[in-house]
Amino acid sequence: MPATGSFQLVEAVVARLDGAPVGERRRWSDEFKAQAVTAALEPGVNVSALARRLGISPPQLFGWRKAFLNKQGESDPGDSLAPLAEIVVGDVTIRVSPDLSEAALRRILRAVRSA
Repeated sequence: MPATGSFQLVEAVVARLDGAPVGERRRWSDEFKAQAVTAALEPGVNVSALARRLGISPPQLFGWRKAFLNKQGESDPGDSLAPLAEIVVGDVTIRVSPDLSEAALRRILRAVRSA
């Protein structure tokens, strides 16, 4: 502060960042979340690219997926967002969504058996 006792007023104006959402928060249905998480759990899926295709941010989809996997560990499988089938091959447990294609399942099983 100057010795004269005066002060300087600084005005700050907050502007919306490019890409920031406009308006109210979007709400996603449980069905949409379940479909997105099921797709994100497919083997070899790029979750970030999937999120962008669905029109949501990648951290949002990663969060939904993490919440789903945490819930899977805490409760019984019938109580989750999307049902998973468990396949046990030796000492390996494979969890897949019921809508996984037969060809993809065969590739997964082949990879597990050859490992």
